[in-house]
Amino acid sequence: MTRVLVLYYSSYGHVRALAQAEAEGARSVPGTHVDLRRVPETVPEAIRQKAGFVADDTPVAAPADLEAYDAIIFGTPTLFGMMAGQMKSFLDQAGGLWARNALVGKVAAVFASTGSQHGGHEATLLSTQIPLQHFGMLIAGMPYTFAGQTTSESIVGGAPYGAGTIAGADGSRSPSEVDIAGARFQGAHVARIAARLAGANLHEEAA
Repeated sequence: MTRVLVLYYSSYGHVRALAQAEAEGARSVPGTHVDLRRVPETVPEAIRQKAGFVADDTPVAAPADLEAYDAIIFGTPTLFGMMAGQMKSFLDQAGGLWARNALVGKVAAVFASTGSQHGGHEATLLSTQIPLQHFGMLIAGMPYTFAGQTTSESIVGGAPYGAGTIAGADGSRSPSEVDIAGARFQGAHVARIAARLAGANLHEEAA
């Protein structure tokens, strides 16, 4: 079985909805086992409640868990044009994996939610890929074979760098059907790449 982890942080549920779609897409590829996990929250509960954060009962991951997967799909909201601090803190704790080259050659992908179309959407997708490349991971985006990202008939999230959604300045806009379809597409895309790489490795070991 090819093992895929969809790992995310979500405050208001937009990234969580995309994460569930990413997981659905990955599961659609035969022979794929998918786990859906979130990174630990760092915001105190009192502030979460005051800000209206959405409760999330998805199991929490630990940095050490990443080594067990063939592919990891990371989801984050955009905060000031970059990944959320919760996701950055999680990655910062994975130094032990970096030191052992434990993630080298694994597939990685990124998806994001942003308040506005020009609020750092592509910047977040691209800059989140930087630490993943330091880990030696192989980046998979969302190629133009997903034609939905080129529509001009409505606001649409995502880019060739990864799936996404535009939440609106007040967070009232839910991911559209196109946004969800893009996330499913990316999940399946990553799972297929991971399966091919895992098969190639098995052939090399057998030889």
